[in-house]
Amino acid sequence: MKCINCNSIDIGRIGPHQYFCWNCCIEMSLHGEKLDVYQVEKDGSLSSLNDLFMPQEVDLTTHSTAT
Repeated sequence: MKCINCNSIDIGRIGPHQYFCWNCCIEMSLHGEKLDVYQVEKDGSLSSLNDLFMPQEVDLTTHSTAT
């Protein structure tokens, strides 16, 4: 698995269907075939970064058929 933001392979699993990139410090949550991307704020809250990515980038069905 690679980070959708920085393409790093330093991804850790932090919960069921939740991953964290140690390179750019974003959290990713897998919901079915959709990946939600969040920035972890200083207070520990999450801010959505989904609006920064094209829909096909966070739709895992397009990634699996493209390979």
